[in-house]
Amino acid sequence: MATIEIKDIKGEAVGNTTVADTVFAIEPNVPVMHQVVRAYEAALRSGTHNTKTRGQVRGGGRKPYRQKGTGRARQGTIRAPQWRGGGVVFGPHPRSYAFKVNRKEVKLAMRSALSAKHGAGALYVVDDFDFDKPSTKAAAAVLKDLGITGRVTVVLPDNNVSAFLSFRNIPRVHVIAVSESTTRDFLDNAALVFTSASLRRIEEVLDR
Repeated sequence: MATIEIKDIKGEAVGNTTVADTVFAIEPNVPVMHQVVRAYEAALRSGTHNTKTRGQVRGGGRKPYRQKGTGRARQGTIRAPQWRGGGVVFGPHPRSYAFKVNRKEVKLAMRSALSAKHGAGALYVVDDFDFDKPSTKAAAAVLKDLGITGRVTVVLPDNNVSAFLSFRNIPRVHVIAVSESTTRDFLDNAALVFTSASLRRIEEVLDR
């Protein structure tokens, strides 16, 4: 079983916890992580881009000049693609960019991301963020005491509203509920911070 040190909000060690090797100590599967992150970001694309074909461009109903005798190439409409202001050939049209990824691949990608962070020493566990009331100042002090700099992802239990409100206004800090976490959330940072409760919850979901 892998071991992770637990700290308090002052950055001092208060103990250790054992976690499943199948979640936090596997060999990271980079291709699967890449595929899952691509699928997630592709699903976020709106796909609302659109161009008009020659049949959708207004005007061009009259033949611009007679068929023969001008010395120029014959033309039937000024809205043909070769004309300025004409329709677009093979242009983009509204569509979905989403593609399917198997559930087993999603879980493997999340396990790989957590194992990579743990192996790199970038995974931190805090016993609990027991703020009496929302305080951005107190949340910033916690990160400073933990010695964390750069972009940070904080993963909280779903019901910890005070901590969520405390962290959300700190620059370069991305705070999420554990039920909303994705592989990209685990990877897109310099440090990943869990509470003991959120760590146990993600382990419970992935160790199946």
